[in-house]
Amino acid sequence: MARSWQNPLRDERDKRLPRIAGPASLVIFGVTGDLARKKLMPAIYDLANRGLLPPGFALIGFARRDWADQDFGEIVHDAVAEHARTPFRESVWQRLAEGIRFVPGSFDDNEAFQRLAKTVTELDDERGTGGNHAFYLSVPPGAFPVVTQQLAKAGLTGGDGWRRVVVEKPFGHDLKSACELNAIVNSVFAEESVFRIDHYLGKETVQNILALRFANQLFEPIWNANYVDHVQITMAEDIGLGGRAGYYDGIGAARDVIQNHLLQLLAFTAMEEPLSFEPSQLRAEKVKVLRATSPVEPFDETTARGQYGGGWQGGAKVPGLLQEEGFAPDSTTETYAAVTLAVQNRRWAGVPFYLRSGKRLGRRVTEVAVVFKRAPHLPFDSTATEELGQNALVIRVQPDEGVTMRFGSKVPGTTMEVRDVTMDFGYGHAFTESSPEAYERLILDVLLGEPSLFPGNDEVELSWQILDPVLEHWAAKGAPETYPPGSWGPPSADAVLARTGRSWRRP
Repeated sequence: MARSWQNPLRDERDKRLPRIAGPASLVIFGVTGDLARKKLMPAIYDLANRGLLPPGFALIGFARRDWADQDFGEIVHDAVAEHARTPFRESVWQRLAEGIRFVPGSFDDNEAFQRLAKTVTELDDERGTGGNHAFYLSVPPGAFPVVTQQLAKAGLTGGDGWRRVVVEKPFGHDLKSACELNAIVNSVFAEESVFRIDHYLGKETVQNILALRFANQLFEPIWNANYVDHVQITMAEDIGLGGRAGYYDGIGAARDVIQNHLLQLLAFTAMEEPLSFEPSQLRAEKVKVLRATSPVEPFDETTARGQYGGGWQGGAKVPGLLQEEGFAPDSTTETYAAVTLAVQNRRWAGVPFYLRSGKRLGRRVTEVAVVFKRAPHLPFDSTATEELGQNALVIRVQPDEGVTMRFGSKVPGTTMEVRDVTMDFGYGHAFTESSPEAYERLILDVLLGEPSLFPGNDEVELSWQILDPVLEHWAAKGAPETYPPGSWGPPSADAVLARTGRSWRRP
């Protein structure tokens, strides 16, 4: 695919200058939702503020609202003022506001899509967007078919320049629905023009897994089954699901987080070194790992699921899931899920990967912990090492992004006592430049046509293939186990690791 735009004054060998998007417009469907207001619009402003968008950039909102362009401009302004990461500058806003348009209409309104096509054509002339348009579907998956077909019918999927579509998760609810969804989207957009957003992959720390592994000679020799005992990948949240029943009920923690975010983290952690960081090479290595990954049976012993009950958390009384508004009193939706996976290749054979995610847990944290085997021979008295755990390398994805190494060190004194200590690297104090929001990186990649951080068709389908057997097993088991708010999940989750003499890390 030919590059759409290049800066003639830039030397390709100069890595100091960031790549700037060429002339383009971004059309957001579902522009009235929380995602657009809190993440997408502020990210667009932040990109403009950092000088990464072209002067002719255009933003089009599409929604069932009786707004004029000015009304939509005010909505964007308010969202930016409240949620932008970078300071608000009037000059940047004025330049951005010139390219803001709004098209009212519903997804089944043919005339609305004709108006959208007319607006897009006008922007090509007024803003010089040159036929380059990205369509961001910030809508429920059920609306994907009608929106993509309407775009095709209105002639918005072809012509001069490029056309790209951005799809938000969930990508289906099982393998069958994911395949159907992929077929629908691919019937209108070629696979290389489809960008499936997983905002976790836009986080600096996730990308740092690749830098940590492949830019350093220190870790790669021990990054295998000879030295690694097991890997824990955790995504915990300390909040409940009040107000999110419409999205979450019937979905659950495994579908919401494990199928996409955590399996992608597993792929980055376990993949082989790609020949380059070209999108095709990176994706190919991730696909190889996912093909080699399978859930470990029997599921009654290797998986756990739970549902938070009511109680006290952080000094406040909180309701259980079944008391949350919108959830049925007999809902079997899990708010905690833990699975054991095996990567059946030469590097990882015999190393269990434990993935867990939950709501109303002890604290908000996402991390990848690579836990190493104990030293084979300790020439110390047993009492001198009783407080010594296993070496671990912990990559913290959020909230305090960084890396921690845990190892044994002698305690000062006359006796040879060894205890765990940690060495810590934090993004916040190691670099003077603050990390961009994930959506900044991902939106810029869409406009640049860089799909490295976006899962492809096969990755999505393989992820469901891994998770489906577990979900089917759970579906036949009735209600999940209740766990108290502020804890680290149900007792059955602790039992999963205890059976093999291991325990969950306390982040």
